[in-house]
Amino acid sequence: MPQTRAIIAIDQGTTSSRAIAFRTDGSIAAVAQREFRQIYPASGWVEHDPEEIWSATLEVTREAIDGAEAAGLAIIAIGITNQRETTIVWDRRTGKAIHNAIVWQDRRTAGVCARLRDEGVEDLVTERTGLLLDPYFSATKIAWILDHVDGARDRAARGDLAFGTVDSFLIWRLTGGRVHVTDATNAARTNLCGLTTSAWDDRLLEVFGVPGSLLPEIRDCAADFGETDTAVLGRRLPVLGVAGDQQAAAVGQACFRPGDIKSTYGTGCFVILNTGDTPVRSSNRLLSTLCYRIAGHSTYALEGAIFVSGAVVQWLRDGLGIIGSASETEALARSVGDTGGVFLVPAFTGLGAPYWDAEARGAMFGLTRDTGRAHLARAALESVAYQTRDLFRAMAEDGVKPGTLRVDGGMSANDWLMQFLADILGIPVERPTVTETTALGAAALAALQAGLYGSLEDVAASWVLDRRFEPDMAPATRRHLLSGWDEAITRTRIRIG
Repeated sequence: MPQTRAIIAIDQGTTSSRAIAFRTDGSIAAVAQREFRQIYPASGWVEHDPEEIWSATLEVTREAIDGAEAAGLAIIAIGITNQRETTIVWDRRTGKAIHNAIVWQDRRTAGVCARLRDEGVEDLVTERTGLLLDPYFSATKIAWILDHVDGARDRAARGDLAFGTVDSFLIWRLTGGRVHVTDATNAARTNLCGLTTSAWDDRLLEVFGVPGSLLPEIRDCAADFGETDTAVLGRRLPVLGVAGDQQAAAVGQACFRPGDIKSTYGTGCFVILNTGDTPVRSSNRLLSTLCYRIAGHSTYALEGAIFVSGAVVQWLRDGLGIIGSASETEALARSVGDTGGVFLVPAFTGLGAPYWDAEARGAMFGLTRDTGRAHLARAALESVAYQTRDLFRAMAEDGVKPGTLRVDGGMSANDWLMQFLADILGIPVERPTVTETTALGAAALAALQAGLYGSLEDVAASWVLDRRFEPDMAPATRRHLLSGWDEAITRTRIRIG
């Protein structure tokens, strides 16, 4: 009997690396995952050790391959999806990073962005990239590394260094340093790439002080990204699909029609709305970005980014020590009728869309002697729904009012939170049977390039509904809660001192 074919999806996230073996029907055959350190050198700074990213990724990829083959599956390709904007600069000869990875959450270049904004640069950046001038994106991170590592600018000028988002770094390592590429969705998140051209922009390179010699070649999301070196995985496997995590999730959620919308709840929360063949320019500080690029054709999206969603639960566990695991939060939230008036604004690394306030920091309001860990856990979960509502309000002001939201990511398994989300948004929330849609999207892109899928319609046919959460909150209750949240946001943004 011939073996069933499968794709390995590498899902390199902010707090862990995982690899999942998907059968061609979208079902999961094997999973492996490893967490790695979060490094906080200063307030608002977030780094990763690239060697830890690589070792974790290599371990889980090998485990997933072994697990799939033990189940009788034949691995035919790899797809990669990754935390976006996170910046790595490495030596082309040794493959070693010259500095820790600067993570998308990092705010160290807020001052640089403020200076460039004062110089009138933001309109140029937004017009050409669809993005805002913010530390979130890669450009100022690259420049920071070049300016703060001894000799880095000279080495870059000589062509000795390479830049990549995490996908590019992993492809370099997987291919034994033979291939320096990225995909169009990751390139679109750097502040250096034209939104409608999917090409590096010389004017932006000049503005940010980034040498073109550092940059990888840009390819479509479904394309040939090289073959793995036999010394790495013991075999040659083609890498055929790559997309940034949120774009990959949009593919995994089959958001292929204009108006389709998904929200991924991982470390952060990211809402992507398919806008079709034409970018939609937001008047409310949402991002115009690439949804995916296939066969040379670009599909665009409107995006809102929340820096902290799942990370707030991680903070309850690792920072406060009031829970032992993330799964405890659902029972704690159900154990109290409300938060007792507590609102938690998790602006640990600033506020993302629609505020883009790099200087904001987390705050809690409404604490009393009666406040307990259940109230804090519930307030943490509620903050995720409230922040999502802020994005939807901005979309509504841009003239877009989605009727249904598809959800995925680790937090989507929390039934209480998904119901509260539906209640706060006032629209149905749909959760698929496979919530690992980020990895699924990467696998689908690789399968498309490999010819296992004939079209995006074939990908859409594999999407299956698990549960639909209908809104069931009195409008007066919703208004009261949102009024409290809006007040908490206002107070959080007040500068002290």
